[in-house]
Order: sequence, then C-alpha cells, then structure tokens
Amino acid sequence: MAEGKTILIVEDEVMIGMMLEDYLETLGYGLHAIAVSVEEACDHARKGGFDAALVDCNLQGEKSWPVADILAENGIPFIFATGGIADDVPSGHADRPTLAKPYTIGAVDRALGKVLSAQ
Repeated sequence: MAEGKTILIVEDEVMIGMMLEDYLETLGYGLHAIAVSVEEACDHARKGGFDAALVDCNLQGEKSWPVADILAENGIPFIFATGGIADDVPSGHADRPTLAKPYTIGAVDRALGKVLSAQ
C-alpha cells in the first residue's frame, strides 16, 4: 500500500514532525515535505505532487481549515490530527478521518491506509 506513496505532514511542533517522518519511513511512505504554518501548507496543497496529507488542526495558534479546503478542492485525501477537543472540525469536513495525539505508528499506518485505499 505504502510503496511509492508520498505524504505531506502539516505540523508545527518540530519533534512531532520528526517522529512522523520516522514513522513514514518505517512504514514505507515517502515524505513530501513538512509544513509548519498554514501559509506554507496552503502553498504545498495548491502545488500538489503528493498522495495524502496529515494535517494538524492547530498550527502556531491558527486553525488549518484553509489547508483542508484546498486539499479537498484538489481531491487530495487527508487526515486531521488533533491534540484536543477544542479542535472543532468545520461541518464541511466533519466526515474526514481524525487521528488523536499522541500518535502511535499503528494508528498512523491504519489512518493512511484507510484514506489511500479510498482513492
């Protein structure tokens, strides 16, 4: 499943981004990029070139909903990552899969497998 698939990580916490990068490598995915701000993530989302994205709901105090909107418009599957109940996903994206922090490699593997198999 992971063979040749690349993932965009949208995460502002450096250590978590590095951990996710390690998970992807272990699972056989390629890392497209790690975006640490909404602006940077939107830029990557517009350009595309990756198979799926893991999107933290809260980046440097800013909600990542604009990133989700662009990904959805471009038909790129994504998973919301959330660290708490304060991340009320907008109704337009309520059906999107979510991954709770702290991450486990198994949960990341299952979530990515699910969204990529739905393509």
